[in-house]
Amino acid sequence: MFTKQGPTLRELAVQALSSTQRGYDLLAPKFDHTPYRTPDRVLDSVTRALEPLGPFGTGLDVCCGTGAGAGVLRQVCRERVVGVDFSAGMLAEARAALPPGTGGPAVDWVRADALALPFAPSFDLALSIGAFGHFLPADRFGLFAEVYGSLRPGGRFVFPIGAPPAVGSRAYWSFLGFDAAMRVRNALWSPKFIMYYRTFRLSDVLDDLTGAGFSVRLMALTDLGERPDGSPRARLVVATRE
Repeated sequence: MFTKQGPTLRELAVQALSSTQRGYDLLAPKFDHTPYRTPDRVLDSVTRALEPLGPFGTGLDVCCGTGAGAGVLRQVCRERVVGVDFSAGMLAEARAALPPGTGGPAVDWVRADALALPFAPSFDLALSIGAFGHFLPADRFGLFAEVYGSLRPGGRFVFPIGAPPAVGSRAYWSFLGFDAAMRVRNALWSPKFIMYYRTFRLSDVLDDLTGAGFSVRLMALTDLGERPDGSPRARLVVATRE
């Protein structure tokens, strides 16, 4: 599937019938050869948006996966970067992809649940990319509260968020169909695999961030293009622990 180096259809089926954690442990060695990895142009856009907000000392990549976000943090943080994920397989790939001495501060990799982060308020910047579909709406406030508790006063929690696809577009029906299939799968099969595309609405996200104590502003990621109505295709959410 996807590329010669990517997972086979059988491997994807096995992963989809596993728990979220086990599924990513299995997918990890081939994850970067799938469309699920955040594209480099998005990572580059986020990096450019963060540069004028710095400098930052310490950075935390929340749900780091194979380390794409940690790579961004190494470019904008001077002192220390930590990547945290609950998948041992993904962390192993991240360690191999970003070994010490490859530019920027070294990265410490921590295995932990993002809903129970094991950190004191010691980070200047927290980043998360491409992971929010793995959290149910009921868990989102708790996730934001955990990140808030890991930041120093004045620290920022940032993440890109794309505009919803136009109603009736191919992407709209694709996301709708995927989420419907996932709901059926989770109703009929255990353990559950949590991954949804349509549960991270901007208005709800802003409410939960504010409720967790953040002040929030949005930055247009203009280099990722505009929609037909002139609005940006993607924004960077910048939530600050005042």
